[in-house]
Amino acid sequence: INHRLIRLYEIMQENRHKVDMERQELQMLISDISHQVKTPVSNLQMVTDTLLTKPVSEEERMDFLQGIRSQTDKLDFLFQALVKTSRLETGAIRLEKKDSSLFHTLAQAMSSIVYAAEKKEIAVSVDCPENLIISHDSKWTSEALFNLLDNAVKYTPSGGKISVSVVQWEMYVEVKVTDTGKGISESNQAAIFRRFYREEEVHDQQGVGIGLYLAREIVTRQGGYIKVVSELRQGSEFSIMLPVR
Repeated sequence: INHRLIRLYEIMQENRHKVDMERQELQMLISDISHQVKTPVSNLQMVTDTLLTKPVSEEERMDFLQGIRSQTDKLDFLFQALVKTSRLETGAIRLEKKDSSLFHTLAQAMSSIVYAAEKKEIAVSVDCPENLIISHDSKWTSEALFNLLDNAVKYTPSGGKISVSVVQWEMYVEVKVTDTGKGISESNQAAIFRRFYREEEVHDQQGVGIGLYLAREIVTRQGGYIKVVSELRQGSEFSIMLPVR
């Protein structure tokens, strides 16, 4: 009886520890969300207060309205990213792997960054076999690839280059995204995949620091992984490794 009571106590302690950990994670998530929402909401309040209380010229009014649109777009982006992440974490969305064209998946991701790349005059090259079929969730893998490509466009200066290549290894297919951007210091490379993490020097760029976290979750849940090779001012090379089977 004594042994069973001790074992029961240990189980209760384990359950309590698990509940405490889940509570801490929830508190951290709420803190992160409130921090991310605070800036655009404050900006919206400031702009609308100005429009309501002070006379402004037509040109100033248009600038204020553009600012409002920019902040509402940021809020919308944040909420959409949070919805996608929470659905993955809670299991509301299950990734369904099936044999499909990786070229088609990559094309879907590329279509969303073409305009932004053209606007910055960034040359984008793609090298992917059109007949390559692997088992993967095309929709969510496209989302992961888009997040890598979107970052590459954001942090590559005008006139730079982005190259996408696909290499088939024995057990994995590697999708490599290489850019000529600002690069990432070695000390920050482990941190960039954390939820809401953003380097201090990139706060002038639009974003909430959830793209790489979401990309890693999508790839990991398919049995793959993401790796990064980068140096400051030398560009970055992100690789998505997807298992062949």
